[in-house]
Amino acid sequence: MPAPAMPPESAALSIAAVERETGVAKDTLRVWEKRYGFPAPLRDAAGDRMYPMAQVLQLKLIRRLLDAGMRPGKVVGLDNDALQALLDPATPESATQPTPPQAGDAPQVPALLDAIAAHDPQALRHALLQAQWRRGLAHFVTEVVAPLTTAVGDAWAQGRFEIFEEHLYTEVITGVLRSAIATLAMPPASQGVLGPRVLLTTVQREPHGLGLLMLEALLALEGCTCISLGTQTPLGDIVQAAQAHRADVVALSFTNLQSGPVVLTQLHELRRQLPPERALWVGGACSALYQKPLPGITAVQGLSQLAPWVAQWRYDNAAR
Repeated sequence: MPAPAMPPESAALSIAAVERETGVAKDTLRVWEKRYGFPAPLRDAAGDRMYPMAQVLQLKLIRRLLDAGMRPGKVVGLDNDALQALLDPATPESATQPTPPQAGDAPQVPALLDAIAAHDPQALRHALLQAQWRRGLAHFVTEVVAPLTTAVGDAWAQGRFEIFEEHLYTEVITGVLRSAIATLAMPPASQGVLGPRVLLTTVQREPHGLGLLMLEALLALEGCTCISLGTQTPLGDIVQAAQAHRADVVALSFTNLQSGPVVLTQLHELRRQLPPERALWVGGACSALYQKPLPGITAVQGLSQLAPWVAQWRYDNAAR
């Protein structure tokens, strides 16, 4: 039976946009549609699949449950209430609760979420700048930006935020972080070994760059020279850029958008193409990065591990 035509005024996403927003591959969406009857896309004037936002929300929740270990047959097609009931006990309390506020401290995550919900970018920017000034850039990134970014993603998945609100947050925090990075002064060469020179990017089908920006801020604080290519760079171009910029380290950020085997295949291929003296650092939300040692690849599990790895690089390269 053909899918119903989509009214022009309906808010809906194309299959490519759904893949990008939910992390569920296009082929998987088609399989689920045939096997489980969900999602049930509408059709635009050209006959292409278009997914209403209510279904996109369900897919986002389904993806989180799959990441928690549940099987598609148990969750695909459940309504939002049922999905949320399954999701709540699967989410560790420590991952959703912000750090208790300290006396005189900057606004905490709930207050910043309120500023996003109020559609007040000026108030959000002001609160973020205040948090940065009071905590310093390193603590701002690890104690404010990282948990706030997770909370914004959770709010979107739970239907409390729309996509435009998530995008508003991304634009504001990107501006705040870029301004902060631009003010950092490079330490003089007389202080010893500088570096490393770090090339920052993501691989194809990894469209989110906020993790890269957090990495750049912390690396810049450590005196590293950062060259950011933005997101979704083909492997061959990463290799060429690393050579052109004489990078000591290639640093990649991964979300959970791609499956573990796909991520590991890409990493092994990139490691094969890079010269052995060029380090490859990886981090992010993809659990496959940390399940077992990756030959020739450093998995940095947590932003707090960056400073020790930079110090180790300096120690190893002090005689160069």
